[in-house]
Amino acid sequence: MNPSLSLDARERVFAAASQIFEESGRQTMPTVDQVRRLAKVDMHAATAAMREWRRQQTAQAAPIAVAVPEVVAKANELAIAQLWTQAQELANQSLREAQSAWDAERAELDQMRVELSDAFEAQADELEQARSRIEALEREARETAEIAAAELQKLRDELAQVRAELGAATTRAERAEAAAAELERRVADLRGELDRAHADVDQVRAELSRAHADVDQARAETQRTAADAEGLRNELAAAKAKADAAEQAHQEQRKEAAKEAQRCAEKVLAAQKSHDAIAKEAAAARESAARLSGQLEAVQAQNKALMETLRGKVAGNG
Repeated sequence: MNPSLSLDARERVFAAASQIFEESGRQTMPTVDQVRRLAKVDMHAATAAMREWRRQQTAQAAPIAVAVPEVVAKANELAIAQLWTQAQELANQSLREAQSAWDAERAELDQMRVELSDAFEAQADELEQARSRIEALEREARETAEIAAAELQKLRDELAQVRAELGAATTRAERAEAAAAELERRVADLRGELDRAHADVDQVRAELSRAHADVDQARAETQRTAADAEGLRNELAAAKAKADAAEQAHQEQRKEAAKEAQRCAEKVLAAQKSHDAIAKEAAAARESAARLSGQLEAVQAQNKALMETLRGKVAGNG
């Protein structure tokens, strides 16, 4: 057994050779190339294993006899010359058989040499075809690599452009976020100011309501003052009538009328004091509601003029 040949490769070569040999009806020895292809081993392993396999087949087909032939056993009674003759004959026969085996082995080696040559030529053709295929694949790979490099460069350029656009978009987004944050802050400030303005409006409305109430009260007081003044006018007219009648009737009655007129004047003065108090309240209401103060001042001016007229008349009567 060849020590450089692995057991697995030897068994596969033996199995392949036996299979091909059996398929040929044990008539034709398998070639090395056939066995190599079927066993799927290299040429060196196929050659070494096939040499051993064919030696085994030859030894099995023509074994050399090692036992003493029957003719020798029967020649025991013959003379030594005859025994020697038979021995020489046997020796010559063994020699002829050895020569025949050697010739067969040499023929087998020649056949194997031819098969190896054919196998190497076939393998050389296969290698040439494989080399051509490899060169074609290399050319295709180079062309593909060039196309891929161009596509890759194009993709890199597009990626650089996309990155630039992304950077610009990011910058715009950051600016937009900053603007949105500033806008939200301003909106929050405006909302605070709006809330404060609403509170101020509510406060002004409350103060205006109180001012309206004060003005209504002042108007009521003014109306009462006007009613009192009208009553005083009536009383003054009655006093004047009484004074006139008293002046015509009697001097005492005139004095009495004068006293009555004096009492009326005192009432007018009391009414004036009440009117002054009302005017102060109206001034406070005017401070709370500036828009209504003009009307109140007009009413006060009218009442004051009326009082001065009454005073003038009372003073003239006195």
